[in-house]
Amino acid sequence: MKGLRAVSDFESELQMAQMNRSLSGVGDLVLPSSSHHSFISSRLLREVARYGGDVTTFVPAPVAQRLALKFPGGKS
Repeated sequence: MKGLRAVSDFESELQMAQMNRSLSGVGDLVLPSSSHHSFISSRLLREVARYGGDVTTFVPAPVAQRLALKFPGGKS
């Protein structure tokens, strides 16, 4: 299952889904994300964590812990 945040996500996910179907016969399920979360990306979360921002409301606890280990004190 994949989540789509914007129209630009659709193009790449469509290509991937078609290749998956062609290679394996397995279809992909693609769901639009909530507009409340549509702005969140892994790149943006890493950047926020790198500069000491709090990402705990956007990620599960284990992910927040790993980001804190990767960017201790918000310094890169």
